Amino acid sequence: MKLVHQINLAFGAALVLVLSITAVLIHFVLLDHFMGTQKEDMKKMGAALTATLEQEATIRPATGAVLPTITAAVTPAAVGMSAIVTDPKGNDVKTGEAISLHAAAIKVSSRADAVQTTDLQQIWNGTDQRFLVNVSAVPQGTLTLLTPVSKIREIERALLDRLLLVFGVGGVLMLVLSHVITRKLIKPLMKLKEELTKVKGRQFSNVNLVKAGGEIGSVAQTVYEMAGELNRFNHAQKQFFQNASHELKSPLMSISGYAEGIRDGVFEGEQIRKGLDIILSESGRLKNIVTEITLLAKLDSEEDIYQPSVISLKELLMETIERINPMLVKKEIKLHPHYNEHEPLTIHADRDKLLQALLNLASNAIRHANNHIYIHAGISKGRIEIMVSDDGSGISEELLPHLFHRFVKGKDGETGLGLAISRAIVERCGGRIQAGNRKEGGAIFSLGFPAAV
Repeated sequence: MKLVHQINLAFGAALVLVLSITAVLIHFVLLDHFMGTQKEDMKKMGAALTATLEQEATIRPATGAVLPTITAAVTPAAVGMSAIVTDPKGNDVKTGEAISLHAAAIKVSSRADAVQTTDLQQIWNGTDQRFLVNVSAVPQGTLTLLTPVSKIREIERALLDRLLLVFGVGGVLMLVLSHVITRKLIKPLMKLKEELTKVKGRQFSNVNLVKAGGEIGSVAQTVYEMAGELNRFNHAQKQFFQNASHELKSPLMSISGYAEGIRDGVFEGEQIRKGLDIILSESGRLKNIVTEITLLAKLDSEEDIYQPSVISLKELLMETIERINPMLVKKEIKLHPHYNEHEPLTIHADRDKLLQALLNLASNAIRHANNHIYIHAGISKGRIEIMVSDDGSGISEELLPHLFHRFVKGKDGETGLGLAISRAIVERCGGRIQAGNRKEGGAIFSLGFPAAV
């Protein structure tokens, strides 16, 4: 069953249940209200009739005087009320023809006319539940007011029928409105399902943004962004294999060419030695590429390759400087380290991996520097910052957005994997890495890490 039908069915069932419970409650509330109101009216009428009968008892029939008219407030539910006057022995007492009341005329009837087969004593005792009763003492004997409960039930049922009709019409309108709203809410979900089907089929570039509001809109935006990321990742993966194939193919072709030349006697004397040196050099380059590709794959997939601990950044920087010192001397580059000896520069990271990332950045700076390299470390806004910069020509604006991608090589680059490895290591350490150009000229790499607790 479709989701829209499930929601409408659930809403319809809930609506029917609520309306049914409401109707039952209204039935009992109305019945109780009408009976209570009728009892109050009977009390008022009983008092009015008692006063009238007392006046009648003081007037001599021979005078021919007219009975006074007594006015009392009567509700529509009072219609159908009967009055019986009996003497102390239970016999009917003859009174005037009628007692006139405001909005109703209640005739003082005989017991046979008002009650028929019911014993008046049962009514007085309350054992007959078919009538509402009000009993008053009058000079003539006892005044009994009777209202059949069936009359009240008829009025209550007529009003309840109208209410049920209103409920029914309102329920149908609510169901129609619910169906319209549900379809409006479900329609984006159905479109989102179609876009997710495209994601499942790896058609990332064909995924469209589903326009919707609220949480559905947020999910749709997330799916759209996820498809974009997957498309970029898919493209990067294809580009990676193409670049890896090219990078591996170049040294293999050199190795193969010189090996065949030596085997076939093309090279002689010093050329053989030169060819062997090239084979060794290209073999070393090939080994470095394979090692870096393997490291990147492990950083992306394996958890146990990363062994974090609390390390001192000052000691790590000192070891980095010692490692790159031969390169500095060879290229006559001057290094300017700067950090506060009294600041507790400690972070939570894998020491060996982070050392490799710093060596990659420092080596990259040495290749592009003219005369100077700057390494700065300190605390900024609660985070530990490291900046490695040089006074070289800087990074081209076209290369800057893709600098940390795999096999992206700048001027004098080697494998194009060093900066990608550095980014992977820094991010695994919970940090971030950014690249830019200095105002004074040259490139600058900024690393940020949360301080160790």
